[in-house]
Amino acid sequence: MTTTIEELYETRSISELKEILNDTNPADIAQLLESVEDERRRVFFFRLLTKENAAETFVEFDFDTQENLIRAFSDSELREVLDEIYIDDAADIIEEMPATIVKRILKNTDPETREAINTILKYPEDSAGSIMTPEFVDLKKNMTVEDAFKRIRRTGVDKETIYTCYVTDESRHLIGVLTVKDLLLHDYDDVIEEFMETNVIAINTLDDRETASAQLSKYDFLAMPVVDMEDRLVGIITIDDAIDVIQEENTEDIQKMAAIIPTDTPYLKTGVLETWKKRIPWLLLLMISATITSQILTTFEEKLSAVAVLIAFIPMIMDTGGNSGGQASVTIIRSLSLGEIDIKDILRVIWKEIKVGAFCGISLAAVCFTKLMLFDRIVLGNEDINAVVALVISLTIMLEIIMAKMIGCTLPILAKKLGFDPAVMASPFITTIVDAVSLLVYIALASAILHI
Repeated sequence: MTTTIEELYETRSISELKEILNDTNPADIAQLLESVEDERRRVFFFRLLTKENAAETFVEFDFDTQENLIRAFSDSELREVLDEIYIDDAADIIEEMPATIVKRILKNTDPETREAINTILKYPEDSAGSIMTPEFVDLKKNMTVEDAFKRIRRTGVDKETIYTCYVTDESRHLIGVLTVKDLLLHDYDDVIEEFMETNVIAINTLDDRETASAQLSKYDFLAMPVVDMEDRLVGIITIDDAIDVIQEENTEDIQKMAAIIPTDTPYLKTGVLETWKKRIPWLLLLMISATITSQILTTFEEKLSAVAVLIAFIPMIMDTGGNSGGQASVTIIRSLSLGEIDIKDILRVIWKEIKVGAFCGISLAAVCFTKLMLFDRIVLGNEDINAVVALVISLTIMLEIIMAKMIGCTLPILAKKLGFDPAVMASPFITTIVDAVSLLVYIALASAILHI
């Protein structure tokens, strides 16, 4: 596709080029234009779009591309785009732009829009209010179906969604909700109050935006009403905004679980130094914390040297413990994010992981003992491995798996209790702790059974 529009540009087939671009979905246009390296050519292609397509495409661009386009726009072009995009999208753009761009955007918006944008920007960054839009259809309970359709036709063109309509009283308190389908299935003279849904599920402006997105997913809503502290309807969160939040939160959790400071910048657009800054703090912390393991090895070096064969199995033991703890932590972190478990469930979670760890530990210990006696001793001829040594190694694996599961499930829940993101307690952090615990168990068992 990129090659096609480039060829049309070179041959100056502008009318054909314009037709192709305007027949393409805005999301695909954005992806297409972002692949165009020549900035002036990209601006030229963008100017071929109709007013509506231009606005829809603009919000699909990443923030760097949006900034470059705004710098290339005249004031009239900027106004045309801003007039067509929704308030919440405009607020998102302003949040990411440098001060000079923000000043220019606000200068080219009307006072009403500017006030609405400022209202959204006043809410905390991760709150439901920060991602809502004030552009919704509101009706009154004494309206007839015919009155409702007239209002929708008159005001709906500027609303983000017209399918779900909200019923408010004179003080803007949310008292009901209905859909266009409900209106279509009733007679024109039926009054809204007679069939509207009064058991309305809403979310507060200060609630976490992730909670709002989870509620949308739970109830399969296309939009979630947002109310202020006095239960007045101030906006809605649409499903597309919820999907964006879920994607951002999942990306952030994955980065934290990989011991990386989260960033919103796409990978290929993040500089080497910026990537280094995001990764090095955790790597330094984990490296320093790993010295605990080294200290344990140094402290008990003489004991381990007494039965030298034990040293060869330290990597296997530590890796097994780290993997077991990682399994538990990832499972619990995911369950916490989905709301499947809470702080109050910690004892049930620990007891379940102890039982799972016992089954896993016994299974791996049995396999390990068999492998050591049949393969290492008989096939490889390693005479240093006998039944007692194999027992020490196998028992260590069984016990460390149980403890690793307990640590892996407990730390994320405690992190959430203390107000931290459970994702920081993922594999790298868990592995460091479990490594130290595994070594202590290994040395303790070896000392007790082998009398070293």
